[in-house]
Amino acid sequence: MADPARARRLAVRIRQIVSAAIENQIKDPRLGMVTVTDARVTSDLREATVFYTVYGDPTQVEDSAKALASATGVLRSTVGRQTGIKFVPTLTFVADSVPDTARELDAAIERVRSADAELARIREGATYAGDADPYRRPAEDDDRGGDPDDDPSDVGTADDRADVPTHSRSGS
Repeated sequence: MADPARARRLAVRIRQIVSAAIENQIKDPRLGMVTVTDARVTSDLREATVFYTVYGDPTQVEDSAKALASATGVLRSTVGRQTGIKFVPTLTFVADSVPDTARELDAAIERVRSADAELARIREGATYAGDADPYRRPAEDDDRGGDPDDDPSDVGTADDRADVPTHSRSGS
């Protein structure tokens, strides 16, 4: 197995060579506006996957895929001449789905933003159905000298306490 750093360097070099060769060497009329986005090389340096995008409709994408498939031999020999390595990796072209996924995510984010704006517009004049704070709070102590019968420390007389059942935790 080769060094991973060497594989990354070779992948970058293959990406550069292939993109320049597509621009200058390949004269296939089926080839649309192709952009090479990435290249990856296996750790044994035997296979390279080249990712690309095509600007246009699905028929142009399909035609460009056919053109790249037919030009694979020319592109591989160009990579071999310009890199000077003993074994030139086989090239596989894969349409990159990242731009499509990014467009879908942007559209989803825009839908969520518009839904949030609509909800904020609806919520502008809204009021609470009940109290703004529905949770009960303990009564605040007044230092105004209220009724002495309201003293919380007064737990009642002995007769009042006799009616209250007592619970024991003992096992017997």
